[in-house]
Amino acid sequence: MREGMWPFIFTSLFGILLEAGEALQIQCFQCEEVKDSDCSTQEYVVNCTVNVQDMCQMEVLVMEDGIHYRKSCATSAACLIASSGYQQFCTGRLNSVCITCCNTPLCNGPRRKRPPNSAAATPVPRLAVSLLALLAPFALLSFT
Repeated sequence: MREGMWPFIFTSLFGILLEAGEALQIQCFQCEEVKDSDCSTQEYVVNCTVNVQDMCQMEVLVMEDGIHYRKSCATSAACLIASSGYQQFCTGRLNSVCITCCNTPLCNGPRRKRPPNSAAATPVPRLAVSLLALLAPFALLSFT
């Protein structure tokens, strides 16, 4: 390995560790059975359990007296199992139950308008970009 590569490798690894540390805790909205308000205000923001709850979950229940919301932090496994288990009951009609999961800060909040081209607006995770930046020089070395 070239002598001048060590500062680059050290800097890249340090950057990856810093970015990984940022992604260890997520914030979500949390409320139980709130009727007609989607509980997406600052008073409902919570910090999820570090390294455990890595997703936000939202349940929307359509009942006779209106729409009820439940929001919380969740583990990815529990949230994905719940959302797939209730998929058949997500009709938007009376007695409908829809459960959604997401993994960005406060993503279980109010619905945002989608950009015209949603594929172009999909962000690339910074950790993946850092890993590519770290591994690219090694790929080049193998061809020289």
